[in-house]
Amino acid sequence: MAPARLLYSSCSLEKTLLCSCSFYGIPTPSVQWWMGGAPVGANSVDSSVHVTSTIIAPWANSTISLTEQPKMSTSLLCEGKNQNGTHALSILLMPRKSSFLPQTFMKGLIQGVVYGAIVASLLFFCLIPLMVKHIRMKLAKKIAAVKAGKSPKVRACQEPKLSLKPKEPEKSTITPSSESEILHRLP
Repeated sequence: MAPARLLYSSCSLEKTLLCSCSFYGIPTPSVQWWMGGAPVGANSVDSSVHVTSTIIAPWANSTISLTEQPKMSTSLLCEGKNQNGTHALSILLMPRKSSFLPQTFMKGLIQGVVYGAIVASLLFFCLIPLMVKHIRMKLAKKIAAVKAGKSPKVRACQEPKLSLKPKEPEKSTITPSSESEILHRLP
């Protein structure tokens, strides 16, 4: 009499996940696979799970193959038991790293950059008329200030000490003929 003992186990992953368990015991142990807490029948064929068991006393060998990726953190349990005891191996299955998430991230990042560039361009083109108007107003103010500084009437008001009339009213020696001559003569 010997309790069931797991003496060999392996898992490999190529196109499918293939796990094997070998138990020894007297009497010969029975093997049961559990996936996510639910039993998987021996010699049964499911669309994604296939179990094969062989018994050569006092050995019991069983293999499970999974053709689909498991759900996140699915547990797989290989259990061998006879009337003298139970022994089990628990395997935590993790899905392969999916390339879907990085692809989705990159797609979203590229779309965000493109949409951001479009919005920035539209905003820039909408602001151009406002900037041109602002520049023209500043330029108009500067021109008005320059013209105001050259105007004889404004200059006369700004500088009351300076008179355009000659000092002696009877004797006029200079008679300016144009505005430019007047501006040249002003200090």
